[in-house]
Amino acid sequence: MSIQVRNLSYIYNAGMPDEQKALDNVSFEVYDGQIAAVIGHTGSGKSTLVQHLNGLLKPTEGTIIVGGTDITESGIAMREIRQRVGLVFQYPEYQLFEETVSADVAFGPKNLGLSESEIKERVREALELVGLDVDEIGERSPFELSGGQKRRVAIAGIIAMRPQVLILDEPTAGLDPGAHREIIRMIQKIHQREENIVIFVSHNMDDVAALSDKVLVMDRGQLMMSGTPAEIFRQRDRLGDAGLDIPSAARLMLQLRKAGCDVPVDALTRDDAADELAEYLQGKSRKC
Repeated sequence: MSIQVRNLSYIYNAGMPDEQKALDNVSFEVYDGQIAAVIGHTGSGKSTLVQHLNGLLKPTEGTIIVGGTDITESGIAMREIRQRVGLVFQYPEYQLFEETVSADVAFGPKNLGLSESEIKERVREALELVGLDVDEIGERSPFELSGGQKRRVAIAGIIAMRPQVLILDEPTAGLDPGAHREIIRMIQKIHQREENIVIFVSHNMDDVAALSDKVLVMDRGQLMMSGTPAEIFRQRDRLGDAGLDIPSAARLMLQLRKAGCDVPVDALTRDDAADELAEYLQGKSRKC
């Protein structure tokens, strides 16, 4: 399974006086088992890009190949593509609508025409994957839950479709620190269990460093850079030009280096920084 994007361009309100080119000749690939982060300043084209990956938007130019199928061709059964590529919008909890949690999660599987027993199994499995117990909350109204729980229920509704690709647009936006951590752990758990492709949009560079194998940097509708987190965050000046920062752990190590401490500056996560600082402090010839 892979997603291949070739020369993708998209114009909002094409042919109108207020037309705007949101994507400009974007090309990249994401392969099975990868977690890819899409980063960029507000208005850089991130959300527009991911909405193309399950056919929600049709490109003005270019092709998108999902698992060998060109989804930009006419006559493609988009319902089948959207079963394989699940898209979770920003603030998905606003789209909850059923009377109970179980009914909301079951909505997608029901539309697949599955048996009642299969639907129940998928609901239980999906809620378990997002860290919720169907016996505990299945018959409760989703509107009685906390913000973080609502978001997990909304994501479970997509997971229950068993997509081969899971796309999340700003999955931690607006959450308190505790709920934020829960969502990050949830994404890791889903990926480990399903071994699927995960693509997520984020402004949080700590999350990008901790989760992703690949980073796509968008700037004014173009793919500015693509690479591993280490390759991307090493280019601090280019990121700064795009209005982006580096992870907090990397900033700390740079500040220590500027203060005269001879510490390595390649740490991207807090755990990596903690390990490097512990090793540095144990050294006999440390300078700081």
